[in-house]
Amino acid sequence: MKNKYKTSVMSIYGFVLLTLLAWSKSSSAFTLGSSRISKPLTSCSSAATEDTTSSSFKAPQPEIDRRRNLAIISHPDSGKTTMTEKLLLYGGAVQQAGAVRQKAEQRATRSDFMEMEQERGISISSTVMNFEYNNFGIRLMDTPGHQDFSEDTYRALAAADNALMLLDGAKGLEPQTRKLFEVCRLRRLPLFTFVNKLDRPALTPYEIIDQIEEEFGLEIHPVLWPIGDGDRFKGVLDRMDNTVHLYKRASQRGAKAEVELVPLSDTDRLQELINDDELFEKLLEDAEILAELIEPFDIERVLKGEQSPMFFGSAMTNFGVQLFLDKFCDMGAKPVGRVVSGKREDEEEELIAPEHNEFTGFIFKTQANLDPKHRDRLAYVRVVSGTYEKGMKVSHSRSKISKKYNLAQAQALFGADRSSVDVAYPGDVIGINNPGNFAIGDTLFTGNNRVAFPGIPSFSPEKFAYIRAPNPSDYKAFRKGVDQLLDEGAIQALRQRNDDGGGPLMLAAVGQLQFEVVQARLKSEYGVDSLMEPLGYSMARWVDSGWDAVDKADADGKLFGIMIVQDRWKRPVLLFRNDWKAASLANDEKYLDLKPWSQPPNFED
Repeated sequence: MKNKYKTSVMSIYGFVLLTLLAWSKSSSAFTLGSSRISKPLTSCSSAATEDTTSSSFKAPQPEIDRRRNLAIISHPDSGKTTMTEKLLLYGGAVQQAGAVRQKAEQRATRSDFMEMEQERGISISSTVMNFEYNNFGIRLMDTPGHQDFSEDTYRALAAADNALMLLDGAKGLEPQTRKLFEVCRLRRLPLFTFVNKLDRPALTPYEIIDQIEEEFGLEIHPVLWPIGDGDRFKGVLDRMDNTVHLYKRASQRGAKAEVELVPLSDTDRLQELINDDELFEKLLEDAEILAELIEPFDIERVLKGEQSPMFFGSAMTNFGVQLFLDKFCDMGAKPVGRVVSGKREDEEEELIAPEHNEFTGFIFKTQANLDPKHRDRLAYVRVVSGTYEKGMKVSHSRSKISKKYNLAQAQALFGADRSSVDVAYPGDVIGINNPGNFAIGDTLFTGNNRVAFPGIPSFSPEKFAYIRAPNPSDYKAFRKGVDQLLDEGAIQALRQRNDDGGGPLMLAAVGQLQFEVVQARLKSEYGVDSLMEPLGYSMARWVDSGWDAVDKADADGKLFGIMIVQDRWKRPVLLFRNDWKAASLANDEKYLDLKPWSQPPNFED
C-alpha cells in the first residue's frame, strides 16, 4: 500500500516532487526527526581556527529557546490570510484584524499588501510578520496558495521550522493541499493541521481525519474537537485539559470573539449553555470515543513529523484561533540547525546548530519595492546560528572567503512595514539591503570556515513569452523594473545565444499568473506598459555540460524542434514543446547532463 501510494504521488506531482526530493536529500538531515545522523557543529573544529575565531556571535540560549517560526500553507481560498490576520490579532500585533476583501469600515490585511493582491483577494508573494506573544518571538510566514506561485511557498518552507496546514472544513484535502502536505513530509517538518471554516457546513471530523491518514499515512491527534458546524457551531473541546470553550461572535468586525470556559465534567452547565441536546450528546459521545481510540499525544513524534496535532475552528469568526496560538507556542519546534552542503558522501555530515559560535544564515527570498518611493531591494535572511549584529561583516558562499560584505543594517519585517533591528537570533527572519549581490539560496556566514547550506532550486518554467516596452521612451524604466523583478526569482530571463542585451527579452515562469503579476507591477511600481508575446514551449532544461555539448548535439541533428537560448548568466538552456522530447533527449544524449533547475553561479566563475 505504501509503495503504491508513493508511485501514485510521483506520477501526479512529477517534476515538482523530483526536484524537492533531490533538494530534501541534501537538506533533510537538518530537520528534527531525521533518520540521518549528523555531527553537530557548535564550535570550529580545528585548533588553528579556534585560536582566531571569536565566540562573540554565539546566540544566548534563552533567545533561541523562545523563538517559534511558522509557515502557513493551504489550497487557495481556505482562509490562510484571514488566519494570519487573526493570529496577529490574538498575538497583540494589531488591534483589529484586516479583511481579504475589505468593506468600507475595514482595513486591508497586513500580509496581502500589493495592489494586485488586494484587487484579486489572493496572495501572490510570501510575507513575513514578526511579533511577540507571551514571551515567545513568533515569526509568521503567510504563503501563496495558488499553484502558479507555489515556488515562493516552497522557498518559505525552506526557512520554516514548523508548518500549519489549513483545510477548508467543507472540502477536506484539495489538490494544492496534497502537494504541500507531501513537501512538508519530504522536509520532515512538524505539521500542525487546522480545519477552518467551521462556521459553514462541513465534513465530519472523522471524515477529514480518515482522508489524511489514508492518503498520507500521517497519524492525526485531535487537540481541539468541534461542537457542531455551520450555524450550529458552538465551540470546541480542548482535549488536553477537557475544557469546553463556547464562543459568541464578536460585536465588532475584526475584534476578538467572546468565550466562556466550562469543564467537560460540568454536564449540567454545558447542556444549558450549548442549548442543543443533539450537540450536547454528540460532544459527550465523541469525547469518550476519542479517549479510547486515538493514540496518545506524543511531542517527540510531532517534532519528527510523524504525528500532526489537529485543531478545528473558524478564522473568520475567531473561534479556536487563540487556542491554536497558545498550543503552538508549547508544541512547536524551536529553531533547528541546517546541514552544510558540499561534503563527500563518505564524510560524516556537519550540522550547524543554532548554538554554533558563528553567525550563519541563508537567503530564501528577495523582494523589490517594499517601499516604492525608494526603489529598495531586500533579501530575506533566515538566521540559522549565532547573532546578527548591526554593522557586522560576513562572507558569502558564492564569493571568496576573504571578501567581506558589510551588513550595515537589518530590518524586522511586518508585511510591507519594517523596523530597524540591532540584533537577531536563530529562527529570526530579517531583511537586509540587497545591492544585487545576494540571490535566493545564498549563505552568509562569519568565521574562517566556509559554510554553504544546500541551495534552494528554481523549478523548471512551463510558460514562456517575449516581453517588450511598446513606448521607446519608457525603455530605461522598463529595463530597471524587469531587472529588479528578475532578482526576486519568481520569473527568469532568457535570451538568444550570444545576445548581450540588444535582442528580444524572453521571460520564463512556472504559471501564467506570474506574467500578469509582472505586467501589473511594471505598471503600478515603475509606471510603464508592457506587451507579452507567448511562445509555444512548455519545458526548459539547463545543459550542465556547457556550450560545447550543445554544439555537438546540434551538429549531430539532435536538437531539431528545440529552441536554444541562454539564461542571464549566459548558460545554455533548451526549450521543449513536450515532456516526451525532453525525456528522449536526456536519455539518448546523456553527455548533455540536462538539469530541470538552475542556481546562481559563483562570482569567480
